[in-house]
Order: sequence, then C-alpha cells, then structure tokens
Amino acid sequence: MSKKISVLLWIAAFVCTIAIVFYQRMTGPTHPLKASEMFEGSEVSYKFLRSFTSLQNFPVKVKTGDSVNSAFLKYRRYKSSDEWSEFEMKKEAGEFSGFLPGEPTAGKLEYSVKLVSGEKELILNKGNTVVVRFKDEVPSIFLLTHIIFMILSFFFAIRTGFEALRKNGNYLWMVNWTLGIVIIGGLILGPIVQKYAFGDLWTGFPFGYDLTDNKTLFAFIFWLAAFLLKKKSRWWVVTASIMMIVVYLIPHSALGSELDYETGKMKNKFSHRIVQEYKIT
Repeated sequence: MSKKISVLLWIAAFVCTIAIVFYQRMTGPTHPLKASEMFEGSEVSYKFLRSFTSLQNFPVKVKTGDSVNSAFLKYRRYKSSDEWSEFEMKKEAGEFSGFLPGEPTAGKLEYSVKLVSGEKELILNKGNTVVVRFKDEVPSIFLLTHIIFMILSFFFAIRTGFEALRKNGNYLWMVNWTLGIVIIGGLILGPIVQKYAFGDLWTGFPFGYDLTDNKTLFAFIFWLAAFLLKKKSRWWVVTASIMMIVVYLIPHSALGSELDYETGKMKNKFSHRIVQEYKIT
C-alpha cells in the first residue's frame, strides 16, 4: 500500500510539473504573442515574437485574406525619445512581411501592425504595441541543460513536499537531491546562460532587481533552510515546497535585463561592454 501511494505521489508531482511548465511557457514578457482577429470578413492570424537574437534583422509576419489591401509596420526603440518610424509591408501569397533593425544586447523595440482595406483600418493586438527584447545566442548545451534542471527542481520540490506531508515519510534524501538540483540549475547553469545572453553572470540582489535571478536566490535560501533544519521539523520542507510553487508562478524574464537608451547602460547591472559599443550619442 505504501509503495502504491509513493507511485501516485510521483505521478501527482509529474502532473503538477507539466502544469507549471505550461504556465511558464504561456506567460512572461518574452513568450510569442499568437492570436487571430477578423477584419473585413477575413481571418487575420499572427505570431509576434517578443525575443530575438541581437543585431539581426527582426521578422514580422501577418497572414491575411485577399480583402486586405495593405499593411504598415510601425516601430521605435522602447522607452526612448525616438520618433515613430513606419513603412509598408510586402505581400506575398496572402502574407504580409517586414523586417525591423536588430538591436544590441538587452535592447528593445516596440512595434505594431496596421491593416488597411479601403477606408477601413485595424491595428492588430487590440491597438496595443508589442515589445521585443534582443539577446545574444546561448549555446544549446547550456540552455537545454539549464531548462531540464529547472524543471527537475520543481518536480523534486513538489514530490519532496508531498513526502514530508506523509506520516513517517522518507523525505530526507529528497531534500538533498532538490537542493543539489536547484544549485546546479539555478546558481550554476542559470548565470552561465545569463552571461551568454546578456553579458552578466548575475543581475539579481544585490546588483539589481531581475526577478528571474532573485526568485532563484529565494528558492535556494528556502531549500538551504530545509536542508539544514530537515531533521528538526518536516514543516521547513513543506514551506520550501510551497515557496517553490510561489517562485514558479512568477513569469519568467519579468523585470529582466534592459538597455537604457538614454544612458547606454544596461538596467539591473552596469555592463562595460554595452556602454562601450552601443552608448547613444
């Protein structure tokens, strides 16, 4: 009976992990904005990217029906004093496309697409602009390993919490594994990915307010406490598991690295590379 319950708890932890992965995938400021709208009797579909490689021309595409005569792409650097630039998009095989100039690391552009059919106009995304952030490429080996370890950290955290709630639950070894996975995925691989993407190893406390780094630190502190106090009370372990859920409910990349176009510095943490190469004059 005990073994059957253990298996069910592993399955429950797996289901919770799949749910949180889906939630993280669908939220956050860098997740692609995918939607469809009706315009002049035709369905217009689009997938606006909100993250792209630094200094590479950024593609914007919209699929429309034959009733749409033209489309215009409007953009400017995000949180800058720039005037808006606008140009007509090219149409081919029922799809409008255009390219925006790539920005340096942590730079952002805000853009919108306007459709025109006769005298009628429609600005997609309910008239709201879309913001895309640029980052350097991260080697796949580091990125994929980081993602895998962060998913495993949540999986083990939830399973450990379940075990700690069981009477005479064997959770001590699970705490060790969870802490180790959090350290590898969040405090080792996380900074490596951050370094490749934005040029800095750490942009959380005490250097900045990057929520991704800070929530990783938050999770580590609670699991370190659970590790040190696990024999005193199982409730430290349960609390650490609950805090892990709270951490993962925060969208990924929120308040992340951002280039300040007025100073030429990256917000959250000073970066010499950004200032030297891309300082706005």
